[in-house]
Parts: sequence; structure tokens; C-alpha cells
Amino acid sequence: MKAPPFAYHDPRSVEELTGLLGTLENVRILAGGQSLMPMLNMRYSMPDHVVDINRIADLDYVRRVEGGLRIGAMTRQRTLERDPLVAQYAPVLVEALHWVGHVQTRSRGTFGGSLCHLDPASEQPCVAALFDATLHVAGARGERDVSIHDWVLGYMTPAIEPDEALVGITLRTWDGPHGYGFEEFARRHGDYAIVAAGALVALDGAGKISRAAISIAGVDVKPIRLTEAETMLTGGPADAGAIAAAAEVARGLECMSDAQISGDYRRRLATTLTRRALDKAVKRARG
Repeated sequence: MKAPPFAYHDPRSVEELTGLLGTLENVRILAGGQSLMPMLNMRYSMPDHVVDINRIADLDYVRRVEGGLRIGAMTRQRTLERDPLVAQYAPVLVEALHWVGHVQTRSRGTFGGSLCHLDPASEQPCVAALFDATLHVAGARGERDVSIHDWVLGYMTPAIEPDEALVGITLRTWDGPHGYGFEEFARRHGDYAIVAAGALVALDGAGKISRAAISIAGVDVKPIRLTEAETMLTGGPADAGAIAAAAEVARGLECMSDAQISGDYRRRLATTLTRRALDKAVKRARG
């Protein structure tokens, strides 16, 4: 298996990158390469140009900004696993990354690459949806921001033009103490999830739920926020009955089927994993 012939480019700045994207046709961007390289070798992707952005140092960072964390598109998954800011402000991302491939693949794979590849079962878009992330895109016409909820146009199709590149992501992290949980079911550890669920829960002084967020991956072409369940939980008790009732919302989802997994099975998994993620988040919120 060999990749088709292509011209190779390695820009050193965002300006050089956007200049290339504005002039070249049939381009693929190489970030971590954990998805693109197999696709090239199996000729699922046949670009005329490959633009390698690994030497653009300005795309590799984690920063605390007003309202959240800003992460460079080229930040490695392994870096995020061990970053103190992520551990402090978005520990659910650390927990989710433990399910992503293996140390070897996480050492190459990037946060931005995963959000652009948009595998429906990927953990990282699921967490981005949990935090109502904003994606920062740059191109020859300038920069623009896209909500994660508008990012997915279809199966593995992000809302980005051929002459644009994702340069950063802002996670709207939660202020104050809260609990988190991330649960996943896959055939074996390191495989893409069949279904995954993430949850954030904050409690008030009386021990009731003051805020909740739930995101599910693997059931549709994009992460699904269970807003109905979030509303059910807010203002109510943080007990097993409330958690179970909220998780049952997932049983009403329209879930995709494929050659291996039925939609009915995905619904059952979504319900069970949502309950487990919420239960873990409530326990952590109690300290």
C-alpha cells in the first residue's frame, strides 16, 4: 500500500499556511497523520498537495483565556493528557483522552486534527460539544469563529472551506467546583467508541443540581447534547432516581446503524453510559 503522488509543503507560519491554501487546489493538511496517512496509503484520499503544519510552532499551546481554555490546533493529545491547565479546568478531557488509541498514537495525534477528521465515534468532538467549544478558523479572507454545534455539516464533513485551516479551539470551561465523568464502550481498548458519554454536574449549597451538561458520541454523525436531560436535572435532587430518569432521555435518540452495530443496541448503550457518566460526575461534585 503506497500513497498516490503529491507535492509536499511545510509552511512555518499561519500566514504561509493560509497563503498556500489560497493558491493550491486539491489540498489535504497533515497534522498528526494518524488518520490521514492510512487514508493516503489505502487511496481513500488522493490529494495533489499535502501541507504539513507540524513546523508551525504557533499552533501548539494551551492557554487560560477569559471564559475558558484556548488550545492550539496542533497540540498533541498526549500533551493535553499531562497539561496542568487542562487537569485543573477541564479534567473530563483528560479522562476522555485515556480512551483515545494508545500512548503512541496520542503522542502524534492532535486535538485539532481530530476535530477536523470528525469521526462520529471520536471522543474529542464529544468533549468539545460538552464545553460548547468555539473553533477558530483562518484563511486567505481572514479569521472566523464557528460554534461546535455548527461545525458538523455531515458525515466526517466540518464547516470549513478548502482554503481555510483550523488554528485553535476555545473550551468554555466551568467556573467553580463541579464533577465530571466520561464513559465509553468499545470492542477493545484503543478502538473507536461504539458509544461514549460525557457529563458535567455542579451542585448548589443544598446539594441540588445547579447545572448539568451531557454529550454523547457514536450515535449520530455528530456529538449529541442531551439538552432535555440537562433541563430535567437542573434544580432537582442529585439522587439515583433523577440520574436514571435523565439517562432514559437517551433511549429516545435516533441512532445510526451499521454492518456491525444496530441502532437499538446503540440506544441501550447510550442510556447505560449516560447514567454511569452522570453518577460519576455527581459523586465527584460531592467531593
